[in-house]
Amino acid sequence: MKFDVVVVGGGPAGTVAAEDLAKAGKRVAFLDRAGRIKPCGGAIPPRLIQDFDIPESQLVAKINTARMISPTQRSVDIPIEDGFVGMVDREHFDEFLRVRATNAGADRFTGTFLRIERSDAGPTVVYRDKETREERRLDTKLIIGADGARSDVARAEVPGGDTIPYVIAYHEIIKAPGAVGAYDPLRCDVIYNGAISPDFYGWVFPHGDSASVGMGTGVDGVDLKKATADLRVASGLDSCETLRKEGAPIPLQPLEKWDNGRDVVLAGDAAGVVAPSSGEGIYYAMAGGRVAATAAQACLASGRTKDLALARKLFMKEHKMVFRALRAMQDAYYISDERRERFVSLCHDVDVQRLTFEAYMNKKLVKKRPLAHLKIGLKNLAHLTRLVPETYA
Repeated sequence: MKFDVVVVGGGPAGTVAAEDLAKAGKRVAFLDRAGRIKPCGGAIPPRLIQDFDIPESQLVAKINTARMISPTQRSVDIPIEDGFVGMVDREHFDEFLRVRATNAGADRFTGTFLRIERSDAGPTVVYRDKETREERRLDTKLIIGADGARSDVARAEVPGGDTIPYVIAYHEIIKAPGAVGAYDPLRCDVIYNGAISPDFYGWVFPHGDSASVGMGTGVDGVDLKKATADLRVASGLDSCETLRKEGAPIPLQPLEKWDNGRDVVLAGDAAGVVAPSSGEGIYYAMAGGRVAATAAQACLASGRTKDLALARKLFMKEHKMVFRALRAMQDAYYISDERRERFVSLCHDVDVQRLTFEAYMNKKLVKKRPLAHLKIGLKNLAHLTRLVPETYA
């Protein structure tokens, strides 16, 4: 059987692409490497729940507050007005998406991607079957590379796919007994502290009966496990049972090109679509999978390989400004503890809180309330130029 599209990767990006293509009547397969669970805080905004029809049964918690904690342990609680942030556990959420793609008509294969071979008949995805350990082949017309950060498909096929910047994320899923110590099962804690991460942040995110405690960094030599252990102690969770430990790279900059101009287009982490500053990836991975499927359908219909470039064009048209703003924020405030202190201080401003969460919940920069934007801009400038002290307003 020759497929229209083979998707390499069974995470959120790959499964959305496979499901969309199957629903469009295409012959599609996806290749999943079983047993891998990505380290992830698990937060999903309302727009994701709506756009991708996520049932409430997948939500292990509903968060109503985010707490930002500075290097000197000063904190500010940001209420989530008129809604909530849903939390998922990637072990179960990703499998739900895989099953849904299969139910839509996609063929699921389990194994490890090895390479792409080409002949006059078209490309072939070669993989090692998980059960038999034998090499198997999937003949296809097009390939979507959704195989995560350090993507083998991206490295082999797309310029720049082997040089994408990333941080290493590590977390521990632990049993959480409810409110204990500094831990609140209805609040996400984000810790900005160079002792935890010199260039990113740490987190304590509730998952219902469990919690994700972890951090990320791109700096060599940082002891990720010790930093995570320190977070557990500070939150009163050091004696909780550890259910599993996971680590993986997370890219922080979209690639300049997502396709090879021939028969491959990238999606999700493979294309680098994790938001700077926040490290949020689930929504952008799924959005990336959707535009990759759209580009593949356009290419199949027209026969023009240049239509594969639609994936990046569509994604950037909607999300480029958000990524640019988040990158500027990370570059300005994540460089020292003094700047982190000022960042948490800035988050004390009610306008900052409202505009930030409106943008997070809806995935758009908020254009209304121009006076609020002006005030925030002036306060931001004052902090960066040290015209105000490192204290809350």
